[in-house]
Amino acid sequence: MNARSILIVAHAYRDDTVEAAARIVAIIREQGATPVFAPDDRAGLAAVIPDLAGVAALDEDIPLDDIEIAIVLGGDGTILRAAELVRGGSAPILGINMGHVGFLAESERDDMDDAVQRILAGEYRVEERLALAVKVRDASGDVIFESWALNEVSIEKASRQRMIELIVEIDRRPLSAYGADGIVIATPTGSTAYGFSAGGPVIWPTVQAIAVVPISAHALFARPLVVGPEHAVAIEVQGGIDGSTGVMWCDGRRSHEIPVGARVSVRRSDAPVRLARLHPAQFTDRLVRKFQLPVHGWRGPTGTLMTETLPVVPHAEKGGSAQ
Repeated sequence: MNARSILIVAHAYRDDTVEAAARIVAIIREQGATPVFAPDDRAGLAAVIPDLAGVAALDEDIPLDDIEIAIVLGGDGTILRAAELVRGGSAPILGINMGHVGFLAESERDDMDDAVQRILAGEYRVEERLALAVKVRDASGDVIFESWALNEVSIEKASRQRMIELIVEIDRRPLSAYGADGIVIATPTGSTAYGFSAGGPVIWPTVQAIAVVPISAHALFARPLVVGPEHAVAIEVQGGIDGSTGVMWCDGRRSHEIPVGARVSVRRSDAPVRLARLHPAQFTDRLVRKFQLPVHGWRGPTGTLMTETLPVVPHAEKGGSAQ
């Protein structure tokens, strides 16, 4: 039987991340499994820890289909990069927070050893997160770009000085047109990211929905919208006042210039992103911890007065997903 293959996603720019990666490699090897890095990660880490030069490389030594799970060391940005690496495979992702907010992470660095041991023992469940499929057509109708997103698809003005003119469409019917700095189409996972910063709602991860959030729109009817996952959202780009183009971003990582007259179609992807979970918990508690929301004085159904904030401990919400 071939050894189990565990992907580790990290980078060599932080000392704590480098040390954590070396520790996880040792634990995985002790359990008879094979640690795997993306080629770029392996090269960067091997420059700091020479022993990692011999670790297997994704695709070069181990195919994606053989990866059992991806363990991610970092914040939400690193988890989004891991989602790119495993896209097209079936491996779930487990995040160990080495950053600050870490909405997507399942564990904190202090619980890293226990988390890895539980992963290797198979003591985790898998949640599927709604992802978006995006397709861009030019004015002649030709497809010029296709991609996907876990958090959001954003269309933004290319020129700082000018607004971009947009027409919003739902299910092939026009809804509204306005000038704006841009627009965000977000998943429940991304509702606490860019969409939240733009004034959109927080969507509980158990809700299957897509949020449409204008960015600084100049219009009376330009409020955030929430539609079901079966609905298709499209944005037609009329260009800026001076004829300038726009830029589309997927998760803030993959971008493409949007020419005047282009049409951006966004719908639910057939391939969700899979996250590994170790702990049951309420999403409400995660929001309070991550955003440090004030809950002093809450009595609750038991009548017990809450006088302290919830502790920052690793949790994932029950039956859903932690953003």
